[in-house]
This record gives sequence, structure tokens and C-alpha cells, in this order.
Amino acid sequence: MDGLRWRSILAALGIAAALVWVVPNVVSFGENSWWPSKQKLNYGLDIQGGLHLVMGVDVDGVVRESTNRLIAALKVEMPKENVKVADIKSEKPEAGEITFVVAQASDKAAVEKFIADKHPTQLQVVSSTDTTILARYFDAYLNDYKNRVIQQAIETIRNRIDEFGVAEPSISQQGANRILVQLPGMADAEKAKQLINTTAKLDFMIVDTSMQQATLQNLVNEAEKAGNYNLQSMKYSEYVAKINEDLKGKIPEKTAVYFEKAGNVTTIDAGAIPHLLRTDTDLGGGSLDDAFVGYDQYGAPQVSLNFNAAGAAKFADLTGNNVGKQMAIVLDKIVKSAPSIRDRIAGGSAVITLGSTGDRNKSMDEAKMISTSLRAGALPASLEQLEERRVGPTLGADALHKAMMGAYAGAALIVLFMLVYYKTMGAVASLSLAVNILSLFALMTSMGFTLTLPGIAGIALTIGFAVDANVLINERIRDEIRMGHGIQVAIKEGYSRAMSAIIDANATTAATAVVLLYFGTGPVRGFAVTLLIGIITSLFANVFVSKVIVDNMVYKFNFKKIAV
Repeated sequence: MDGLRWRSILAALGIAAALVWVVPNVVSFGENSWWPSKQKLNYGLDIQGGLHLVMGVDVDGVVRESTNRLIAALKVEMPKENVKVADIKSEKPEAGEITFVVAQASDKAAVEKFIADKHPTQLQVVSSTDTTILARYFDAYLNDYKNRVIQQAIETIRNRIDEFGVAEPSISQQGANRILVQLPGMADAEKAKQLINTTAKLDFMIVDTSMQQATLQNLVNEAEKAGNYNLQSMKYSEYVAKINEDLKGKIPEKTAVYFEKAGNVTTIDAGAIPHLLRTDTDLGGGSLDDAFVGYDQYGAPQVSLNFNAAGAAKFADLTGNNVGKQMAIVLDKIVKSAPSIRDRIAGGSAVITLGSTGDRNKSMDEAKMISTSLRAGALPASLEQLEERRVGPTLGADALHKAMMGAYAGAALIVLFMLVYYKTMGAVASLSLAVNILSLFALMTSMGFTLTLPGIAGIALTIGFAVDANVLINERIRDEIRMGHGIQVAIKEGYSRAMSAIIDANATTAATAVVLLYFGTGPVRGFAVTLLIGIITSLFANVFVSKVIVDNMVYKFNFKKIAV
């Protein structure tokens, strides 16, 4: 009897805990409410609606930038190693190809030895002539590098989305250069798209003063007129690329033209101020430790930046070597500000001022957006939106309503069948089934899982397994009664003999669910997770709890006969 009492207490505690987790899904509690749990079940994109985006990742652009950085490093390294080379260039930087030009054929051996010794896992020599050596990234290195770019982009997007508190976002790779983003229940879709599409590539660039502002503006106007385009008719990134291509040879080498939004307009395409910037400063967002919203002496919002140790040293050198010049703070090729460098800035801190917009709320929103993007980390590659679908809540609600109607109808038929066919034990089985469903939703809520339509299918299958367990138990009890055993022996032997079949069935189902969870993606994983949780709750409710109920009926309330 002591064992029955403790089992009864354990069952009651389990049911009470399930109620604690489930109730917030149907009753709204305030933050200061006495109820111990406030967490609610998350619903997937197919149920509550949300945003579906497919983003293209400019992987080739990252490889191009990596190749150009390597070329710059080689131009510094090779003279230090006394390796003679006339020039280092690349015809196909996006393919990771580098051409070494030597003055005479006798210098080729030294160049090849340098490549083999200093970059043995990165570069390979693929061909050569009397005066050139063509090297290229190893295929394995290039493929691994591209994959790391995609994975870094996925993690960065995930960090940014987490800032919005989206429950269970789905962010996964599609093919070689695409990322699928699904945001269930995203309330502010436009803001999410803005944050995802922002590459948050921060650069600190010195303003080139060799050309007057008026002259630069005239060159920009002439290029627009000759090419018959302007900022209003193109995306900003495409416009900047086109302008710099058209101005090649008209502006100094290692410079680029980027634009700043004029102070009296709301968008950059309504008014842009060109800046001629040096592209060789090599200080960007990768050197940042933190970015947060602060306030200037007049209380206006601004973005404060803290550099890591290496970034702080670079920043100190950059400001120290360019005292008296302007340093542009460039975010995604847009000049945010261009303060003058009055002295060497040590300590690793900097500020992005947003200028005067006339609207404090807009300035605050912009500051938050920039700091959020930078805090998540600068993307190594730019993103392009290839596809957008908004799943409306009406579709999700309709699908959920149909699924719920099907579940209610199925549950009603099961309960009716159990009551008619197994009578009292059928009522125990139905009560255990209710505890099973309650426990399943409680576990999903407490663990923060997301309920999707495939998950609802998993719940339906769980109910089937649970009923099957009770059918096995009841049939075993019937067998014992037919053999002339009393109700106590029949109950004991019935549960005992049915357990082996129940365990075998649930073990094989669990193994299948684990395989689906490990190898599956998206909806398949949602189905597998629900199925695994359902197996646990089925063993608790339809085996343990039902046995506790029956034992109490027989041993505590002295039932001499139970209709089966």
C-alpha cells in the first residue's frame, strides 16, 4: 500500500506539473501574476503565418575580396623573404587565381618554393610560362572557405533575428549559395527584412583630399548623364558599383566614391553627397567587440563602438597617421559620418553620429538598427533577396482549425469506442489518454518547441500508439479473467504481460523517430520531435497513470469487479 501511495503522489505531481505548463496557453497571465509559468507554446509558420525569405549569398564576392587581400599580403611578404617578383595580380579573383610576374625565368623557382613553403594548404601552382606563374586555391580549401562563408552568414542572420525575439526561426542552407529564412509569427516583417538584408559591413576609410568636392560632384553628374541612370532608378549597391566603374581612371587609384545621405532628406536616393575615400585602410567590423546606442552631449542618439585589442591598435595607428584628415565611418558603403581626426585615438573606442533628422524617434530607430546589425557581426558576404512569401494568418488558422476538428472527431470516436467496448477500463483508458495529451503539450511548452502541422500529425499518431497500448493491456486482462483469475491477479498479470509488447513497439518507433530527427529537415524534424515526446508521455499516462488509477480502484476503494 505504501508503494501505491507514493505512485499515486508521483502521478498527481506529474499531472499538476503538466497543468502548470499548459494553462498559460489558454489563460493569459500578466508578468506579475502568481502563476509559476508564463511560457506559451510556439506555433510554426504553417499555423500562425509569418515571413518566408530566400536569400542569395554573394560567395564569389567574398572569394574575390579574399584573393585581393592575399595579393596585398604577398606583396609585403615576398620582398621580406628576398623573393624577386615584378608584379602580383589576378585576372579571376572570384576563382581564387593569382598570377605572379617575374622579370626573368631564373626567379620562377624561388617563387614556386615560396608558395610551397608559406602557403602549402592554400595555393597550388597550376601553370607557368617564362615570365609568369599561375597559382590557384586548392579545390578543397576553396570549397571549405565557401561553406564557412555560408555558415557564418546563417549564424549572423540567426543572431540578428534573435534580437527580435522570434520563436524558433528556421534558417537553413539551400544549395551552394542560398539561405532559407522562415520567421513564424513575425509581427514586423518589413523591419525583419531590413535587418536581414543589411550586410552590416563596417569600414573606416580615410577621405582623399586630392580632389575638391565640387569636382567630384561634377564627375558623378557627368557619369550619370553619360550612362543615363541615377540613384532613384537603381538599387544603391548597383548604383555605387556603376559609378565607380564609370569613374575608373578619373579618380586616383585605391579610392572609391561612396555617398552620404544629405541632412535635409529622409532617404539617400533623395539627396546624396559623394565622398572620395581610400580603400586601403583595412579596418572594418571584424575588429569590433561591441556596439550599443549612446547619447551625445545634446542627448541625441548615437552608436558607440568598442574595438578588440587588434582593432584598437589598428585604429590608433590609422588615426595617428592621418591627423588633420577626415575619417569616414562607412556602413554598407554608405557614409554615416566623416569626422576630422584631431589627434591619435587610443583606447579602442569610436562613435557613429547619425546627424540631425529632426525626428528623435527615427534617429533612435536608426541607431538601434545599426547597433543591432553590428553587434550581430558583419556579414562576410552581401545578401540579395531572391524570393519572399508571406504566409497569412488566415491560411494558418484555417489549417489549424481543420486539424483541430479532425483531432476532436478522432478523439471522440476513440473515447466512444473504448467506453462501449471496454466499459470501465475504457473510461480509465480515455482518462489516461487525456493525461497523455495534456503531458505532451506541457513538455512541448516547457522545452520551447514549435508546433507545426506535421507536429499535429505526430500527435495524432501518438494518440494511436497510446490507444494501442491500452488495447493490449485490456485484452490481456480479459485473458486473465477468462482463465478464472480474480480481478487483482488479472490486473497485475494483464499489465505485466502487456509491457513487453508495449516497450518493443515504442522502442522501434523511437528509433525511427531518432533517424528522422537526425537526417530530416524542417517538417520532418517537427514530426519526429512530437513523436518522441509522445512516446514518453504515452508511457507515463497510458501505462503508469492508468495502472495507478486501476490499483486505487482495486486496493483502496475495494472494487470487487471491473467491467472490461
